[in-house]
Amino acid sequence: MRATEVRAAVDGAIGIANLRFAYPDGVQALRGVNLTIAAGEKVALLGPNGAGKTTLLLHLNGILRGKGDLRIMGERLNNGNLKHFRAQVGLVFENPDDQLFSPTVFDDVAFGPLHMGLPKDEVLERVRLALAQVGMEGFGERLPHHLSLGQKKRIAIATVLSMSPAILALDEPFSSLDPSARRELMRLLQTLPQTMIVSTHHIPIVRHLFPRTVVMDDGRVVADGETEAILADAALLEAHGLEVF
Repeated sequence: MRATEVRAAVDGAIGIANLRFAYPDGVQALRGVNLTIAAGEKVALLGPNGAGKTTLLLHLNGILRGKGDLRIMGERLNNGNLKHFRAQVGLVFENPDDQLFSPTVFDDVAFGPLHMGLPKDEVLERVRLALAQVGMEGFGERLPHHLSLGQKKRIAIATVLSMSPAILALDEPFSSLDPSARRELMRLLQTLPQTMIVSTHHIPIVRHLFPRTVVMDDGRVVADGETEAILADAALLEAHGLEVF
C-alpha cells in the first residue's frame, strides 16, 4: 500500500489500514482490511457468516488486537488509551444478554459512566438521557432479564449511549426481532447522531437506513460504495453469499 493510501485509510472517525488478525486456533479472520468512515456516516456491513464482520467490530474498541493501523477520531489505539477508545466506540453485541449483567436496568446503564469516574449527579443525568434516547424512560428499576428481546436491545444501546460515544458499532442488532420490534429499532437508529457501523443480514433495512454499504468476505473488504449500487449488483451479491429479496 502506498503512503498516500495509508494516510487516507487512517483519516476519519474510523481509519483502518492493512488490519490483520488470526485467532489462536490459526483461523485467519482479517486479511488486510482497509476502511475509512467519516464522522457522521451511517454504514452497513454485509457478508456471509465467517466473513470477519464481528471480528472487525471487536477491534474497534480494543476487545481484539490485530496487526495493522487502527485509529478512532485520528488517534491510534495503544495500551495507554484503551479506556478512552472504549468510551469513544459504543459496541453493542448481537445478544443483549452478553451486555446486560446487573440487577436493574439503571445499574446496567450507569455501569460505564461510573467506571469513567464521573460524579454521581452526572451519572444520573447520563442514565436519564440514555434511557430517554432509546424510549425506555421509567424502566430504570426493571430487571433486565424480565424484558422482551426488543427492550433488551434498546437497553443494550442505552448502556453505550450513557458513555457519550462518538461512534456506534452494532453487531446484528435486528436478529431474532419480530417485525414490530425491528421497526421500532429502525426508528431509534434513525434518530441517533453518532457515526455508525452496523453488521446485519437484513437487506431491506440496509436499503432503508444506510447510504453506504461495505461487503466483507473471507476477512477482506470486497466492495464498498453507495448502498443502491451495491444492492443492484446481483453478481457481486451472489458471489459473496448474499441475496436481495
